[in-house]
Amino acid sequence: MKGKHTLKKLPALIFDFEHFFLFIMTLTQLNYIIAVDNYRHFADAAQKCYVTQPTLSMQIHKLEQELGVQIFDRSKHPVIPTKIGEKIIGQARLTLKDSDRIKELISEGQNEFTGTFRVGVIPSVAPYLLPYFLKNFTHKYPKIDLKIEEALTDTIVYKVNHDKLDAGILAQSIKEKNIFELPLFNEPFIVYVSAKNQLSRKSDITINDLDGHHVWVLRKGHCLRDQVLHILDKKKILTDNETVQFESGNIETLKNLVEQNFGLTLLPKLAIRGSKQNSQAKVCNFKSPVPERSVKLIYGRLFLKKNIIDAFKKEIIASIPKEFFNGRNSILIA
Repeated sequence: MKGKHTLKKLPALIFDFEHFFLFIMTLTQLNYIIAVDNYRHFADAAQKCYVTQPTLSMQIHKLEQELGVQIFDRSKHPVIPTKIGEKIIGQARLTLKDSDRIKELISEGQNEFTGTFRVGVIPSVAPYLLPYFLKNFTHKYPKIDLKIEEALTDTIVYKVNHDKLDAGILAQSIKEKNIFELPLFNEPFIVYVSAKNQLSRKSDITINDLDGHHVWVLRKGHCLRDQVLHILDKKKILTDNETVQFESGNIETLKNLVEQNFGLTLLPKLAIRGSKQNSQAKVCNFKSPVPERSVKLIYGRLFLKKNIIDAFKKEIIASIPKEFFNGRNSILIA
């Protein structure tokens, strides 16, 4: 009786092992379908995976046959996933994260900080924050291959979600279920005003003081633009009038315009940290409550590279002036 019972269970056991080995064998295939989803082109995906296009196409076709579904609609240009393909690709990303976690556990167990760490930083933070902590970070963790790129918020979020970046530094909250946030610091706003402007004679400025004044802002796509407009309650903005037509993606350009006696601008405080005082412009603080923004470190893998993320956060916070962490009456601008 015992022997018969064992024989009845044996096929199920063999079935499970077959699927286990199939799972192991298709990790490469999962990488291929994710690459095609990222680049929406079979040739580009093959190049990024360091294989020939026929090899990549054959492996994806084989996976589709095994699953009995079509993952990509090849009639579209660029190629797009089918509805079921989107679900499969989403699960493939989770599966590969879990497989990478095995390597991560070994690294954490040995207290090692190694590997590539890819970070995206928004333009209104990158040039003013990075110089203050990168040297210490790279000195403490020489085995980490740190790769940093400057990009807008939407691009960073997309790349974190699609595993093209491990983390990002942003200045707004992200409402995405796959994105995790670590607060870094709250950054006050200041008013940078031409020395010839009557506001330059005030020691502290309120929001109402800005009525009737032209304010330079960044072009659309920058979260800093949206935050400044929120502070001003969509008051008059100088980006397109009868005499001046200009849009900028660079804070330094806005500062230069002010120094040439062109109105004023609102800046995050780090943007004037370490800058030489310019006789043509003045930095004015806001009266309490001070408008400020929250700078965050985001990542899309709850556990993967967590030790590096924690070390990265620690070095950033250590580089921020202590005044940023002092309790103050403020208004958080989302």
